[in-house]
Amino acid sequence: MSIVPKETIEVIAQSIGITNLSPDVLPAIASDVEYRVREIMQEAIKCMRHSRRTTLTAVDVDSALGLRNVEPVYGFASGDPLRFKRAAGHKDLFYIEDKDVEFKEVIEAPLPKAPLDTEVVAHWLAIEGVQPAIPENPPPEVLAVPSDNGKTAYKEDGIPVDIKLPVKHVLSRELQLYFEKITELTVSRSDSALFKEALVSLATDSGIHPLVPYFTFFVADEVSRNLNKFSLLFALMRLVWSLLQNPHIHIEPYLHQLMPSVMTCLVAKRLGNKFSDNHWDLRNFTANLVASICKRFGHVYHNLQPRVTRTLLHAFLDPSKALPQHYGAIQGLATLGPNVVRLLVLPNLDPYLRLLEPEMQLEKQKNEVKRHEAWLVYGAVQLACACMIV
Repeated sequence: MSIVPKETIEVIAQSIGITNLSPDVLPAIASDVEYRVREIMQEAIKCMRHSRRTTLTAVDVDSALGLRNVEPVYGFASGDPLRFKRAAGHKDLFYIEDKDVEFKEVIEAPLPKAPLDTEVVAHWLAIEGVQPAIPENPPPEVLAVPSDNGKTAYKEDGIPVDIKLPVKHVLSRELQLYFEKITELTVSRSDSALFKEALVSLATDSGIHPLVPYFTFFVADEVSRNLNKFSLLFALMRLVWSLLQNPHIHIEPYLHQLMPSVMTCLVAKRLGNKFSDNHWDLRNFTANLVASICKRFGHVYHNLQPRVTRTLLHAFLDPSKALPQHYGAIQGLATLGPNVVRLLVLPNLDPYLRLLEPEMQLEKQKNEVKRHEAWLVYGAVQLACACMIV
């Protein structure tokens, strides 16, 4: 049996002017109408699924009609639900009431706004570096206007200068908590097992790139204010080492802020307490850190290693520098490789040893601490020369 009643076919036929339709034909037409409707709806459901939707819309029905070479329904459908009324004298027959509209009112009425459907439009932003003059692109005179986040000031000579206003950097609450926890562990609990886990997280986590400028500022600020805290300085250098090991972050733009802090922990005159803290280990660790930075980023910044070696060589050859500074400079030059030792250390080794020998002799240097420092520097010189043999 057809779900389309024959009475519906009869009413539709009468609405288009067919009044002499035979009752025997009505069931056959109803069956064919049901078949055609099912066919159209199946195609409409396919269109819906291909659009990755779960709600069938009038657009899907129009697309199905187009696929079957049937003229689609034109115009915009109303957003209100359809109101069906029961036909008088028929129990199962419903229809949609059409309101009578005056043609004059339709002509004089303003045009309604078209509904805003979601769509994607492609256009060229630039072709070989040249922006095409199309309506989708802003005109060149608009691009030349200063943005809102910049002001124009004037020097005394009347030359305009653009002043960039600071841009607010928004961090998620999770990243803020992560940064606070890492800095807290670095400052107060650097000897705990949790700090070691934090270093592993810094070296492997792929979502901490927004925190890199904050960690850079944190390291620079803490190093400048806490040169007398050995454990904190060592923890900061370990933090920098972990950041450098992370393959998911782009740390190159922040090297110019990190390098002064790293070099300070290598050739500073005093790191921590001179008598109780083993600042020699800190200088050894930092020397390896400097070598790692030069090896990894030397091809990106061609003046990185020359500037580092120039700083270390100056600390090595300056007789006014303290012996711990000489030690850090020698260790830094040695970790940069045998070529650096051959070109910079060996040619200056003979005059340097002549200055170092009096500091190593008991007869000439009565201060036991300075004599111990001189012997450590002499050991560093020996190790640097030994790398030439290897």
